[in-house]
Amino acid sequence: EVQLVESGGDLVQPGGSLRLSCAASGFYFSLFSMAWVRQAPGKGVEWVSGINRGDENTAYADFVKGRFTVTRDNAENTLYLQLNNLTTEDTAMYYCSKGRYRSSNCYKGPDCFDPPQGQGTQVTVSS
Repeated sequence: EVQLVESGGDLVQPGGSLRLSCAASGFYFSLFSMAWVRQAPGKGVEWVSGINRGDENTAYADFVKGRFTVTRDNAENTLYLQLNNLTTEDTAMYYCSKGRYRSSNCYKGPDCFDPPQGQGTQVTVSS
């Protein structure tokens, strides 16, 4: 059974930083691209970032503007998202998602990934 457990969310002030983690189990983590998505109150799910299987290639939504960095540790089956220079518009529940197909090179955009399955981790940016 695929399990994705997100953590690291918190209340931070504008301009602050956070590091989110996603612990994966129940599938061959190193064989799948991974992504971060988010959902703000009253809005739909929004793709944030993707990373390929081998950690060589990453992609980001335009609104990230160089503020976020996605990485992965295949030995630890863990995905990370470093969030810097946060704004109030980044307030959302953040989820990780597994790639739709094993051994696929698809990592850019929401169509490459399954819908989020975990409970998410809340990021609130407020002064």
